[in-house]
Amino acid sequence: MRVLVATRSGHKLREIRTILREVPELELLSPEELGIPPSPEEEGIEAFSTFEENARAKARWFHIRSGGFPTLADDSGLEVDALEGRPGVHSKRFAPEQAELTGQELDEANNLHLLHLLGDLPLAERTGRYVCVAVLHRGPGEEVVVRGEAEGLLLGRPRGWEGFGYDPLFLDPRLGLTFAEITPSEKDARSHRGKAFRELATHLLQATG
Repeated sequence: MRVLVATRSGHKLREIRTILREVPELELLSPEELGIPPSPEEEGIEAFSTFEENARAKARWFHIRSGGFPTLADDSGLEVDALEGRPGVHSKRFAPEQAELTGQELDEANNLHLLHLLGDLPLAERTGRYVCVAVLHRGPGEEVVVRGEAEGLLLGRPRGWEGFGYDPLFLDPRLGLTFAEITPSEKDARSHRGKAFRELATHLLQATG
């Protein structure tokens, strides 16, 4: 079964391929591999106020652009309790004056902005969670939606070199390590995306079985 993964992020695509590697006869393809060029319209797809609405919109948009390929999409982000759930659906571009930034520079700007907002708040009050809502869209009326969460604490300074996004600040209290200090396989076992896509894997197994 060939499935389009609706993301331009190489980091995210690698994570999803690793998580779903046990699903037999599943080939996960990027938009580039299906010849879907970047479009200015993509920036406006995730314009909704919830992760679920954004993930659904992305899956449906790429499904149409691909000519009807089964499509996996997710919307993920960080919710910080002390910030009333921010950055939430705006996690990707949370920092001010970041319009021209991409990749690691954008991640660093977002992390610095988060640290600025949290200030000297004690660690015990820097609670939050990563959230991932994943969608498998195969056509009208054929859609599966799942949700995964990972609880953690936000450190006052970054630690570690793995991962991406807010991983250097996101501490797993059970391990005493950030998501940027653990191996990719350890992260997949604990992360919001790992939880969501493992649940989605059961539906893919039914589809490929």
